[in-house]
Amino acid sequence: MIAMGVAVLVVANDFTALSVALPAIERDLHTNVATVQWVINGYAMVFGVLIVTGGCLADRFGRRRIFIAGATMFAAFSLIGGFAMNAAVLLACRFLMGIGGALMWPAILGMTYGLLPRSKAGLAGGLILGAAGFGNAVGPLLGGLLTDSVGWRWVFFVNLPVAGAAILITMFVVPRDVPRDDCGPLDYAGTAALTTGLLALLLALDWALSLGWTAPLILGLFAAAAIALVGFLFIEHRAGESALVPHSVMQNRGFLAAGIATLLASAIFFAALLYLPQFMSSNLGFTAIGSGAGLLPMMGTFMITSFIAGRLYQLLGPKLIVTLGALMLGAGMILLSTVSAGTTYNQLIFGMVVLGIGVGLFYSSITTAAITALDPSQASLAGAIVYMFQVAGGSIGVGLNTAIVVSASSMPRGIHAAFLVDGVLAIGSAVVAILFVGGEVDFERLSELRHHHRAHA
Repeated sequence: MIAMGVAVLVVANDFTALSVALPAIERDLHTNVATVQWVINGYAMVFGVLIVTGGCLADRFGRRRIFIAGATMFAAFSLIGGFAMNAAVLLACRFLMGIGGALMWPAILGMTYGLLPRSKAGLAGGLILGAAGFGNAVGPLLGGLLTDSVGWRWVFFVNLPVAGAAILITMFVVPRDVPRDDCGPLDYAGTAALTTGLLALLLALDWALSLGWTAPLILGLFAAAAIALVGFLFIEHRAGESALVPHSVMQNRGFLAAGIATLLASAIFFAALLYLPQFMSSNLGFTAIGSGAGLLPMMGTFMITSFIAGRLYQLLGPKLIVTLGALMLGAGMILLSTVSAGTTYNQLIFGMVVLGIGVGLFYSSITTAAITALDPSQASLAGAIVYMFQVAGGSIGVGLNTAIVVSASSMPRGIHAAFLVDGVLAIGSAVVAILFVGGEVDFERLSELRHHHRAHA
């Protein structure tokens, strides 16, 4: 479990640690912001596009084996990226680190849920998302500290000992898992169609912010994404159980509901990560490191709540905890939507805390609900698909939020409108959870818990 937590830490940390180092990278490599932003976006995009393939490979060929391969790749290209002397080499390393991360993440989920009995599935989800929350929280602080003291290259170099420790612990203490021998040939056509569709969609959402939503290139990318994703559905239907996403997964109502709930809710977290630091920087005068530290009420609460959520999941079941998490997400965004030009940092803290509680409750619980809706042999694939919904929802949400903010007369007015829309999306996620996620509420179990606590009182 320590090995899995450390591995999650290095993957999650890399999503946020470089965000405050981009200006230094831009100066040192003599490039521009349009290029250097792909240090973040490129890693996230490759990670999101290939994670389902990584999950399929982990379930087929052994999660331990795929994890070690992915972590080795991640560490190796972190080292090369740290020595990069131009933007092209750095971006190539970041893309390849994204592939390594896409192999690691679903294997980590599969091994973690496999190491614990099914009755402790909530604890597994809490551990993983808690470690991810810690990694995301310390990322901007660690990145800023390293950049200001020894240079941005050490943000890459620090990955080596952490990834190395995770690999060694895994090799010595995690039991070898037996690869599945009931799978047909790899679904190359499905993999190609899904990768093409997701890549075209994410590129269109990213580039539309600068080129405009009606630009010929953007419309072409959206059309290519639609064709490829529709083609993927036909390919998967013909491939049967040897498909990249088997029929048993696509037809599982509980799993599909978890994916839809994740899709709706993911716009919220990504929007908060993008626009709260911008508000702190432009309206409150915070530095880059100060803006990263300013997110600690949200990220710290996210981390703590994720660990607690595992226990609550075991006690209350998926439906109640996922629904509560979605409602807290909505409440947090509605509270934060009250921003104005005169808002102070102290006025943001309560909204960030409520939002952090919602993120911690929702993501660990929805991941556990999705994975336990399927056969244990498909745990890595299930975790990968849920994360794909998260990345897709986040990308679409960022595009929607940005369109709203840019069209407003000022940033505070734009954030106000965008965060209200995010609150509505959270309510939609809660409705899906109430209706479809986690089966029925066990009222008898709740009654027993209530009587148990009264007896102790």
